[in-house]
Amino acid sequence: MTKYKVASQILKSLSIMKNIYTYKTQIGEIFIAEENNQIINFYFAKPKNINDFIFKETPILKQAKIQLMQYFDGKLKIFNLPLNPQVSNISKTVLKQLQKIPYGKTNSYSDIANAIKKPTYSRAVGMICGKNPIPVFIPCHRVICSNGSLGGFSSGIKLKQYLLNMEKNKNA
Repeated sequence: MTKYKVASQILKSLSIMKNIYTYKTQIGEIFIAEENNQIINFYFAKPKNINDFIFKETPILKQAKIQLMQYFDGKLKIFNLPLNPQVSNISKTVLKQLQKIPYGKTNSYSDIANAIKKPTYSRAVGMICGKNPIPVFIPCHRVICSNGSLGGFSSGIKLKQYLLNMEKNKNA
């Protein structure tokens, strides 16, 4: 390894300090990322920006994996992790509201808009859900249309249906 590459890697590790690790789960291979001991991203596939991270399993990533496996087993209904979605303030407000939706239950996009006192924001809520950087831990899959249809999901409607069915079945 050249001196330049070593120096480059040292600078990268000092300036980025974002770690990512991959885990095999019942929904496939997932990637969880953290920065400063806070979960910042959850990916259902290898992210395009993987080079922005250091591939390293940290204690918080290990804890996230443990809680995720407990969730899939139906033993954990509320995640207890430091989450830091790197989004706008209005998006943070919506994402905080999503975390209040109980395991195995759903809310509509308009329910969320009304809960944050922005009744005309139903479409904005949908767009924010679609860009949620920490799905599952922030349960955007629990948000559906007012007419009962599932709406969308960034990783596909089949996965959304799977998560909702899993929660419903393990909540019974």
